[in-house]
Amino acid sequence: MRSALSLLLLLSAVAGAQEVRLVVQSSPLAGWRYAQAAELWPHLAVGSALDLVREADNPHDANAVRVQWRGLKLGYVPRRQNAAVAWGLDRGAPLRARISRMSSHRPEHPNPARRLEFEVFLD
Repeated sequence: MRSALSLLLLLSAVAGAQEVRLVVQSSPLAGWRYAQAAELWPHLAVGSALDLVREADNPHDANAVRVQWRGLKLGYVPRRQNAAVAWGLDRGAPLRARISRMSSHRPEHPNPARRLEFEVFLD
């Protein structure tokens, strides 16, 4: 308990000096072929802010979370990793996302899971 309290105090002190983000998870972008990520590729960059949009009524996945850039759909949080993000969004957690890695092979990388990765963090 003391170490957790010490960590919180340290984070509070650091937060006063600079921006602190608690990364919740890092994921590859899913649903590439059903969205606009390939078309938007030239405009994207590591560090670009992304929006997470809950799709509770999605007929294919009750925990679906859409990933958007400037209101345009890039894809989804992968199904195997979306339950915690969906739960947090449903409860109003201040979750944000940003691009953390992009393939140097551009959007044509043969492995879709290696094209673009993003981080979800508490803001």
